[in-house]
Amino acid sequence: AGFTPIPYKVFTIAAGTFDIDFKVFLFASLLSRFGRFYLVAGVIRLMGERAREFIDKYLNWLIIAFTVLLVGGFAAIKYLG
Repeated sequence: AGFTPIPYKVFTIAAGTFDIDFKVFLFASLLSRFGRFYLVAGVIRLMGERAREFIDKYLNWLIIAFTVLLVGGFAAIKYLG
């Protein structure tokens, strides 16, 4: 959830609704939110202002594409492999 362009509040409400274990939710939240912000900060530090402009413009689309490819890959492995 921390990497998707969907507002994080949607996932927190859904986790409560579906009675997700709080410790698991907290660990996954910390890991994913930290990962996303650390990744963006690292890219900006390495590549500078040009990277920040690119991320501001295209990050949501890149995350959507990555998510689709990731889910598609797992589906392909499960159903074709």
